[in-house]
Amino acid sequence: MPTRASRLDLIPPYLFSEIAKLKAKARAEGKDLIDFGIGDPDQPTPQPIIDKLYEYAQDPSTHCYDESDAGDPGLIDAAAKWFQSRYGVEVDPKSEIVLLIGSKEGLAHLCDPGDIALIPDPNYTVPKVQTLLAGGKPYLLPLLAENCFVPKLDEIPSDVAKEAKLLFLNYPHNPTGAIAPPEFFAEAVEFAKQYDILICNDCAYAEVGYDGYRPPSILQTPGAKDVAIETHSLSKTFNMTGWRIGFAAGNPDAIATLNKLKSNIDSKQFAAISRAAGWALLNASNAETFALYDLRRKKLIDGLNSLGWNLPYPKAGFFVWIPVPKGYKSMEFSKVLLEKAGVLVIPGVGYGENGDGYVRMSLTINGDKAGERVEEAIQRIRENVTLEF
Repeated sequence: MPTRASRLDLIPPYLFSEIAKLKAKARAEGKDLIDFGIGDPDQPTPQPIIDKLYEYAQDPSTHCYDESDAGDPGLIDAAAKWFQSRYGVEVDPKSEIVLLIGSKEGLAHLCDPGDIALIPDPNYTVPKVQTLLAGGKPYLLPLLAENCFVPKLDEIPSDVAKEAKLLFLNYPHNPTGAIAPPEFFAEAVEFAKQYDILICNDCAYAEVGYDGYRPPSILQTPGAKDVAIETHSLSKTFNMTGWRIGFAAGNPDAIATLNKLKSNIDSKQFAAISRAAGWALLNASNAETFALYDLRRKKLIDGLNSLGWNLPYPKAGFFVWIPVPKGYKSMEFSKVLLEKAGVLVIPGVGYGENGDGYVRMSLTINGDKAGERVEEAIQRIRENVTLEF
């Protein structure tokens, strides 16, 4: 039998692959599922962006290898202008931005063998998994409700902090929906400077805010570019998950290292996609989709609270993080909702052991134009699932 890298034995199955199997099985049995699972926008990419892709794809120069340094200059320059207009942060397009094939792969390239990476728990699964694949050592930072799901950096043992090379953050947060106040980013920057650590803040939900809230960038923090980079994606902003396009910005040394690695692994994105993405950053709007998420957010929270929960409205992102009722762990409650109510949610334990006791529900419900499927899900739970709080 062919040998394989032993590190693969450390990696659990990708969470959403397992969820996809459960969905397929339920649908094969004829069940009508209301799917609050993966956070994949259910609305199409805005038509003007698609039109721009078609326009740029007519240019034969986009059909060749992209021989630019850090990615197509159209997107790189647009990202720099967007950072300035959105955050008031000046980012040098020549040294402080690199194109990514979605922010996920940028997160995957940051760790070296033996590195300690400080990783929140629960959290989006990629930083922990990729640290293990790279031969690094994850050190998990509990995210607890009493701390508003923000890590307590002062509780990290000094011997661990001295050895750590990376601190992964993700605000607005997946899966909890938590937001980070500017004071926390300032604390993180000082912590990173003290211990010579690189921060990577995954800011995939940068534009998904509600009730006037606009998620900040860690690069707005004074001194942040000395110790931090931030990954951005057009996936959630413009319903472009399948386009696989994003960028990282920040510390020039880290950006150069990331670019050096990427240049030996991939050949960048199709240039027509990059140029359409750059156009979108400066010209497009997705307000209609965000208004739909807001409607679903309110209906879902109001509905769950009518069943006995006491949940606040999340201020950003796609997700509602829900404590399970008495007598359940997250996997058990997820299975009950699926089998008895035909409602698919993600068990919180899939994001780390501190996620047990929660489930995650996404606001990206396919086929729900005005919150009707949200209301139907609440009614199904009311009629089919016994809840005790």
